[in-house]
Amino acid sequence: MRWRMRSGGLATIMSAAAIAIAACGGSSKPSFCSSLTTLKTSVQALPTTNVIKNGTNALKSAADTVVKNAHQVVDSAKSDFPDETAAITSSVDALQTTVKDIQQGVTPALVAQAVANTASVSTAVKNFSSSASSKCD
Repeated sequence: MRWRMRSGGLATIMSAAAIAIAACGGSSKPSFCSSLTTLKTSVQALPTTNVIKNGTNALKSAADTVVKNAHQVVDSAKSDFPDETAAITSSVDALQTTVKDIQQGVTPALVAQAVANTASVSTAVKNFSSSASSKCD
């Protein structure tokens, strides 16, 4: 009788410990980690968009993908990384504005601005990635 109570008590304690570990997340990563991987991929694809061959709609499509992926990261990480996500949002907004301007008419100045904006987005994503690495690695 005494053994049953002890083994039952031990089972209860072990169950409680397992629940506590699961509640802490164990080794699970925040949702923005997988979104970050998708964002990085879309940012890397942006400079390889062949606007001459495929037109400005290809650039808009690539930029729209970056914007969508950036919003997913920002929405899920802004409370943990407000400065880094604000930088992503700002750089993506600037890129989106430039791409819209390019669709109205391509000029060398707008192309240079698009290149600079793409670099800014890339930098913002890299900075976020560095800051979030402790939670995502």
